[in-house]
Amino acid sequence: MNPIAKKLVQSAVAAFLLASAIGPAIAQENKMVQFHMALLRKGPQWNSTREAERNTILKQHVENVIELLNTAKAVIAGPLADDGDLAGIFILRAASAAEAKSWVDADPAVKAGLMVGEMHPWWSEDIFKKAVMPLKMNIVYLGFLKKGPNRKEGDSKTPEVQALQKAHIDNINRLAETKKLVVAGPFGDDGELRGIFVFRVASLKDAQELAATDPMIKIDRLRLELHPWNVPEGVIP
Repeated sequence: MNPIAKKLVQSAVAAFLLASAIGPAIAQENKMVQFHMALLRKGPQWNSTREAERNTILKQHVENVIELLNTAKAVIAGPLADDGDLAGIFILRAASAAEAKSWVDADPAVKAGLMVGEMHPWWSEDIFKKAVMPLKMNIVYLGFLKKGPNRKEGDSKTPEVQALQKAHIDNINRLAETKKLVVAGPFGDDGELRGIFVFRVASLKDAQELAATDPMIKIDRLRLELHPWNVPEGVIP
């Protein structure tokens, strides 16, 4: 296994142990760090702002994204390529949630009400590289892992669920070794969103097929919401 794939395997295993509520100590032992993820949802002024004005604000937004990347405040920042409520995502390297939120609130699109930032702590091994400039975007496929209906409070310690968890981690290892699963990590706020997968594959269908091999998804303990995501070239090894 090459060093990048090995690091991703270790990160993925630690990530989903943490997501299963073993605790933050797992993250520290496996060299994971906490980032802050801003889900940029379309805001109250998205539809009511005239197109010319919106385009001007979005140009300022892109300039701010480049500044965040160049100053290493953002490790990834980019728009989703589908036409849903979620417009884009920032992954920020900040000293605190308050600092990360202040950067999001200062974005021109957020200030103008075109976007609203939804903040989440997010854990990952720090594999990210500096974006190639001038900025060029590549499509990957982002999957949000959400709580499924076949999950009961407190059942994570049962033998059945522990066996399922092992199979889940084994599958993450397998996907990481193919170099098609390139990022995996859990959210740290114990909410509806449990974690993310990022696939580098040719199509949404390919990502769906890979995600469908996950034992947790097969039994509806986790559900996956997939989106095409434009990310800066060079940031994900």
